Amino acid sequence: MLALRSGLRTALAPRVLAPQVCSPFATGPRQSDGTLYEFRTYFLKPSKTNVFLENFKNSVHLRTAHSEMIGYWTVEFGGRTNRVFHIWKYDNFAHRTAVRKALAKDKEWQERFLIPNLAFIDKQEVEITYLVPWCKIGTPPKEGVYELATFQMKPGGPALWGNAFKRAVNAHVELGYSTLVGVFHTEYGALNRVHVLWWNESADSRAAGRHWSHEDPRVVAAVRESVSYLESQQNAFLIPTSFSPLK
Repeated sequence: MLALRSGLRTALAPRVLAPQVCSPFATGPRQSDGTLYEFRTYFLKPSKTNVFLENFKNSVHLRTAHSEMIGYWTVEFGGRTNRVFHIWKYDNFAHRTAVRKALAKDKEWQERFLIPNLAFIDKQEVEITYLVPWCKIGTPPKEGVYELATFQMKPGGPALWGNAFKRAVNAHVELGYSTLVGVFHTEYGALNRVHVLWWNESADSRAAGRHWSHEDPRVVAAVRESVSYLESQQNAFLIPTSFSPLK
């Protein structure tokens, strides 16, 4: 009987739930907001880069009639040149599918731009990303230049490295030498990859800010923690085109 009572007390006792691991990348608005951002990179034939850009400039209104373009840049340095990078916003995957179907049926877009310019592209790369819940698309104060910093994190996902990464980004933001435009986590493409898009007034102001940040103990501490989860990183210096919404 005593053993039975003891067993009942154990069964009925309040249970302590194991702590849940929450990631700043995978919780919050993204749970109910399907908005996605498509990263497109075109590697162009060197002799046709200027022609391609001029042709797109003249036809950009045909493309943006179907979906929102966040920005359009040329890569000045940081990897292969003669490269353009652009970001497109969609409400969800169904919206993107509908846009792609509409573009395929848009004769003016096909005849004026797509078909004549396809031969100028050597290679295309596409990634689907989500804006992390703790970040909104920033608005730069004026025209400038951009840096796209790409971080390949260790397998395990944001539950492993998300909080440390957020602290490292915010440490740079708090110094104020650069404007954060967006932090994007890849959904399709290389997994465990995060892209951080920054605006700077110039390449020199960016360099001065970076030197300053390397001497700030808050940045050093936050980066030291985050880098323990890092496998590789790279960046590219971007120049906005005349028709880019983000200047």
